[in-house]
Amino acid sequence: MDATDLKTMQAPIKARYRDEPGAAVVTLKAEGTIGEGLSCSVQTGRALVEAGLHPATGGSGLQACSGDMLLEALVACAGVTLNAVATALDLRVRAAKVKAEGDLDFRGTLGVDKEAPVGFRDIRLTFDIDGDLSEEETATLLKLTERYCVVYQTLKAAPPITVTAR
Repeated sequence: MDATDLKTMQAPIKARYRDEPGAAVVTLKAEGTIGEGLSCSVQTGRALVEAGLHPATGGSGLQACSGDMLLEALVACAGVTLNAVATALDLRVRAAKVKAEGDLDFRGTLGVDKEAPVGFRDIRLTFDIDGDLSEEETATLLKLTERYCVVYQTLKAAPPITVTAR
């Protein structure tokens, strides 16, 4: 896909959202079912993923870790966004790798230390871009990728989350 194809594909969508702002609000959903062995099965749209405890908390390592899944979602979103931005700007990117790393202190989630945070305390997102880009083009590409990456922006400025039981 090139910049013209992308703009042609998105033009009617953008026009509709300008005319009908409410049409741009879409509710994404995820659902899981708890299972045996402290697991939770999540339908991803492409496959069923069984998540379990990370080995650092007693898990076997045979199931997906939800922390890894969060980083994978960040990598996927950032990669797609980088690709779309490069395409829209007609930047010559031959290949790119996206890597996310996050530091967790498992004392928090295990209740060993009430002062230890529960969740990631640091996340690093790295792009290895192979392309004919100037420093300015690379900076613009990264700036716009950060700006338009849904998962990145959600993690950066977390929305309120409501928890209920039915």
